[in-house]
Amino acid sequence: MKKPLILITGKDGQLGFELAQIQSKLEDKFDFLFVGRNEFDLTNASQIKDFLLTNQPKFIVNCAAFTAVDKAEIETDLAFEINAKAPALIAEICREFNCQLIHISTDYVFDGKKKKPHEPTDSTNPINTYGLSKLKGEKLILQNNSSAIIIRTSWVYSTHGKNFVKTMLKLMCEKEEINVVDDQIGNPTYAADLAAAILLMIEKLNSNLNTKHQSIYHYSNTGNISWFQFAQSIQEMSKSNCKVNPVPTSSYPTPAKRSSYSVLNCEAITQDFDIEIKGWKVSLLDCLDKMKF
Repeated sequence: MKKPLILITGKDGQLGFELAQIQSKLEDKFDFLFVGRNEFDLTNASQIKDFLLTNQPKFIVNCAAFTAVDKAEIETDLAFEINAKAPALIAEICREFNCQLIHISTDYVFDGKKKKPHEPTDSTNPINTYGLSKLKGEKLILQNNSSAIIIRTSWVYSTHGKNFVKTMLKLMCEKEEINVVDDQIGNPTYAADLAAAILLMIEKLNSNLNTKHQSIYHYSNTGNISWFQFAQSIQEMSKSNCKVNPVPTSSYPTPAKRSSYSVLNCEAITQDFDIEIKGWKVSLLDCLDKMKF
């Protein structure tokens, strides 16, 4: 009997990479297909449509996105094409052949003015182009496919690709001291933890244990910290001698505005799918262990 197919887009990104590392856990139940820009170009609508109609997966995890936050301020059209137009098309096709779409979104849909953890149902108000493009994608997906699931996440890092943890480790090897913003608060997310949560969700959805679900969920590791506190922990856990100094956002200007508070409330995903979420320190140590620090 043919196994249901899980299609993972964005295979070269952090989450796509981590999903590939654990696919063996479900290979007895599912077939997996990982695609990148060559096979699944989000700027090529006809290629997207042909690929999905040919392969007809039962689940799609859309990890692919334009994630260069500052570059999005310049390459606005491309950001919206990849983060909004393409996901809208994927959602529409998924509805046509009854495929469950799980789409990855971001804490950047919020403006940071609320000083309590953001619920999935909270009002959105992005303050940069990246956030606007991701929010547009969310809205179009749910317009085209009411059964789609959107997972917003934040401050993603892993052993793979470009991320805050790897950047800090590199700078701490090169410099005697570094300055890190201390007035932006959020939740780090270890991509390996999110990958495991997504596969657990798919297992439950496939076995009809969760036929009813919300449209939008939040997922991040537990614990609210600043970027400075995150960097400080990286320095301590890696036993670096580099000094980490706290600085305000005003002393580190960037093309795109950043939210001062982007903490996510993840209760809904833990309740609906019985997912346990690790604390950020435990997960950071796991990641650094894999990097041999």
